[in-house]
Amino acid sequence: MARKNVIIIGAAGRDFHNFNMCYRGKEEYNVVAFTAAQIPDIDGKKYPTELAGELYPNGIPIYNESELPRLIKEFNVQVCVFAYSDMHYVKVMNICSIVNTAGANFVLLGLNDTMLKSTKPVIATGAVRTGGGKSEASRRIIDILKEKGLKACVIRHPMPYGDLAIQAVQRFAKVEDLKLHKCTIEEMEEYEPHVVRGDIIYSGIDYEAILRQAEKEDVDIILWDGGNNDFPFIKPDLMFTIVDPQRAGHELTYYPGETTLRMADVVIINKIESCDLADLQLLRKNIATLNPTAVVVDAVSPSSVDKPELIRGKRVLVIEEGPTVTHGEIKYNYGSITAQKYGAAELVDPRPYAVGKIKKTFEIYPNVGTILPSMGYSDEQVKDLETTIRNTPCDAVVIATPIDLNRIIKIDKPSVKVGYELLDIGTPSIKMYIDEFATKFLK
Repeated sequence: MARKNVIIIGAAGRDFHNFNMCYRGKEEYNVVAFTAAQIPDIDGKKYPTELAGELYPNGIPIYNESELPRLIKEFNVQVCVFAYSDMHYVKVMNICSIVNTAGANFVLLGLNDTMLKSTKPVIATGAVRTGGGKSEASRRIIDILKEKGLKACVIRHPMPYGDLAIQAVQRFAKVEDLKLHKCTIEEMEEYEPHVVRGDIIYSGIDYEAILRQAEKEDVDIILWDGGNNDFPFIKPDLMFTIVDPQRAGHELTYYPGETTLRMADVVIINKIESCDLADLQLLRKNIATLNPTAVVVDAVSPSSVDKPELIRGKRVLVIEEGPTVTHGEIKYNYGSITAQKYGAAELVDPRPYAVGKIKKTFEIYPNVGTILPSMGYSDEQVKDLETTIRNTPCDAVVIATPIDLNRIIKIDKPSVKVGYELLDIGTPSIKMYIDEFATKFLK
């Protein structure tokens, strides 16, 4: 029987996981290629044979997504699997149309075929859009678990941008591990806040191997810390989904954010301190429509700064977490709100001073506005970020990323570090459902 030719359409994360779960070692399928988007410089690499398995002695090539029509015809592809997240439904169906026009079937894999089962109780956090505050929610959950005397091991959604074979299983227990694994700025922004609090976090590519290693840790619970708006790779016993009223309505129009909302046991409405009341009410209505049995927790993410005197009356350059303000489409986030709150005279527009890959980022995402995304997927991009900061005429730099960029790049201006953590308000509360979970699963 002829093998069915398959292309997996992704962005260096969910695509590799779906292959591992559904296609690796299956003789009835022949995955001829991955295609990549969103992540700079990932195309041109290979998914290595060490991970692809013995059916792929030469590995599997990764192409740019723009080549999809050619690849379907050249490799006589019957099936294209869409496998990345935080996409508007229109864009998903645009890609579906391209695939169908080229003659192939378009497939979206669901929960049953792609979620692993753990031997330990699992709590998962997800989000309707990237940048909603999911990472802060994960840290809040761990704090509550610690107060109860419980230990959790964190497993993070993948961000494999380096040597894929080496990155199969990554364990981070100390800050030095970030350098050991050659983390990008985006990876550090997700891993470091856990590590500095004394928590162990895993990430990588082969999530079956990652999960089994994490289960050997001296912990009571596995915490899945999701990425973008993807649904979990591990079947949760308790699912928290974070929604953002700054982007009310997106829960109805983004893939797979609607899925994470429909999955939720508890929905956390974050950032209500900085939203429009009409947007908040629309969001509550949509939650009730999509998931009427979910409990809704209200939360805020108040910010703090270490040197507020450097902001008041000053012309400041605001640096925000990259994915949140690029494909996450947030118009204003912690840095810009904090700068305004502390009386900045002006938010300096970095776009006229951007160079190289940072300039390219602004061209790809023209609606980012007067903030600088902390893009750093490669050494070249990190260098361009440093140069853009140096070129921008301002009195101070407001750093609103989860890490202090001064540790990564040389900033030749006074800088302020913005901090933020999620706080739930009143009842229902996150703690109520952690208590209920512990009673049920940790007898």
